[in-house]
Amino acid sequence: MPKNTKIYLPVLVGAKKNWNKNINYQRDDEGTNISGKNSSYSELTAIYWAWKNLKNVDYVGLVHYRRFFFNGFKKRKIENVLDDQKIQSILKQSKVILPKKRKYYIETNYSHYIHAHHKKPLTETRNVISSIYPEYLSYFDQVMSKRSAHMFNMFIMKKELFDKYCQWLFKILEDVEDKIDITNYSIQEKRVFGYISELLLDVWVLANNIKYKEVSWGITGKNNRVKKMYYFMKRKYGMRTKTHF
Repeated sequence: MPKNTKIYLPVLVGAKKNWNKNINYQRDDEGTNISGKNSSYSELTAIYWAWKNLKNVDYVGLVHYRRFFFNGFKKRKIENVLDDQKIQSILKQSKVILPKKRKYYIETNYSHYIHAHHKKPLTETRNVISSIYPEYLSYFDQVMSKRSAHMFNMFIMKKELFDKYCQWLFKILEDVEDKIDITNYSIQEKRVFGYISELLLDVWVLANNIKYKEVSWGITGKNNRVKKMYYFMKRKYGMRTKTHF
């Protein structure tokens, strides 16, 4: 973990089930929370906790699973993660900090998703947006047709903007949750709302014409690129596999 605890707050997700006395992290099951939904909402339970419980902060962001924003292209070491001074400087010029886009080249965001996951949740997401936020529908379709996206639910934004994003995002996901049955999904596929939200961030940014700054990101520790490419090609040819490492 970064040593700068002034801006980096480690949060234990799924704390309702996962907490033990040896883990000295902020728990996502305190205050208003959806910690019990962590198996299907993944890192979103931390986002929800921050939305409902963090007070008196200038900006809110999320980095997770060893993925961090880094200062330039320096060696991916924990001491080189984005610091408060750099964040403040960027947010004076842009409203949101996003990771550099992940490019798929040979397929669209839509085809990438349905090759890796069940199709129905994404279909229902479009239906929900059409019903409750019709002004966002064309932007959803635009994002689905693109061949790149800001993935992993990584971002930093000013608190008032974060609140608006969360209100929009969780309303959509709650409605989708009512329309799909994930009982028989695998453990990985039950993380469906985390997967969907990765694409919804770009929809929201595009629809609201929000100025953003892309920042270099990376994974601390071992990163097996050969294995990732192997699974990517398997998904391309219709074999559902891992999507995150």
